[in-house]
Amino acid sequence: MGNFKNLEEARAYFSCDRFAAENGLTLDELDEYHAVTSLTVGDRHKNAYGGVMGGAIFTLADYAFAALTNDRERITVAQQVSISYLSTVKGSRLVATARFKKDGRSSCVVNVDVVDDTGREIAQFVGTGFKLK
Repeated sequence: MGNFKNLEEARAYFSCDRFAAENGLTLDELDEYHAVTSLTVGDRHKNAYGGVMGGAIFTLADYAFAALTNDRERITVAQQVSISYLSTVKGSRLVATARFKKDGRSSCVVNVDVVDDTGREIAQFVGTGFKLK
């Protein structure tokens, strides 16, 4: 790990991310190579026709991006992100796994794969981060 000594310290730091915490997102794994976040789907995550809201899926992927990129010497913010929604959610749990594609001196590129607990590929998120300090 980088800034965080262990997963519990990282969870304590990200507990201040109120939007993620209040919407039931959890940080499940974090090391220098990847971050895993998850969400148990509830009614509050659904849109008018009963599917999982795109914003909930995006937030989960963004949370994995934030956990991975901020476990470094510098605070990193998203500079540009894109998401492709691949399938509708069939399961009851979503998992996002973030991995560095590039981790440079002042910027990084991160791929985040979102799947549900049936193994369905739900979304592909790509984020470019800018390192502030």
